[in-house]
Amino acid sequence: MTEDLHVLVSAPYMIPEWSRFESIFADHGIRITIAEVEERLEEEQLLPFAGEVDGVICGDDRFSAKVLEAFAPRLKVISKWGTGIDSIDQDAAKSLGIKVFNTPGAFTEPVSDSVMAYILAFARGTYGLDREMKAGKWNKIPGRALHECSLGVVGVGRIGKSVIRRAKVFGMELLGTDIVEIPADFVGETGLTVVELDELLSRADFVSLNCDLNPTSRHLMNSETFRLMKPSAILINTSRGPVIDEQALISALEKGQIAGAALDVFEDEPLPENSPLLQMDRVLLAPHNANSSPEAWERVHVNSIKNLFFGLGLTVPESF
Repeated sequence: MTEDLHVLVSAPYMIPEWSRFESIFADHGIRITIAEVEERLEEEQLLPFAGEVDGVICGDDRFSAKVLEAFAPRLKVISKWGTGIDSIDQDAAKSLGIKVFNTPGAFTEPVSDSVMAYILAFARGTYGLDREMKAGKWNKIPGRALHECSLGVVGVGRIGKSVIRRAKVFGMELLGTDIVEIPADFVGETGLTVVELDELLSRADFVSLNCDLNPTSRHLMNSETFRLMKPSAILINTSRGPVIDEQALISALEKGQIAGAALDVFEDEPLPENSPLLQMDRVLLAPHNANSSPEAWERVHVNSIKNLFFGLGLTVPESF
């Protein structure tokens, strides 16, 4: 028994399912605190827990250096629900001896499907046709077949590769760029043309952002890069909100520098109610939900708990 251990749970996707898992923690005498959270906890919401917990299962909470220093030395492990750990200051965590775990590649399939759904919705005009019909208009909106279109993927990692493989089946022209070398065997398999970012933006009908959030990708899409895109191009972001300078995107849409956007992630989440994006017809929005998949979510639930137990030096549960 480990009755002195205290764990904070703040992963929004996991909290509604917590009753299924609480016995695992009760069996080990681990005390659980469930945070009140909508999307993520900010610094000021985390700091009241400083010095109180040994482990955390979190979503995209803002574990800055300031927060981590306050939580140390008691905090031993952060188990991130999902893949992205850009909201955690990893250098600070390492220096403080706080282990950080995640589930790499957790949402490759559902996110890739979401990208293709957005591409099809814009290419075939399905969202506009539906809106017009429901407004009583028999208006034939022109569409494009995907084999007539080019796709540029920014960030050819697990998800980027999965998007490209799907788009290849539809016969799209494929362009890709990354800060690391893209494997030659993947290029040969897919017929991908590897180009620099500027060329990709100038040639692609659809631009899919599938890169990590890091110092090289923050505000990668800005007023300068938007000017490189075709006026008919569509931007799709299922990666991280801050990859796009949101004000620059709004300006580009208002000026007609690009034709539309599909956004699953935002600089501020939830998206503020006064955001101009909410009033734009040629913008498709989703509440950071491209990862939606019962199988994927269950796998991440289980792995997050296993990571937590491992980080606390406990025997990892064999089954749930």
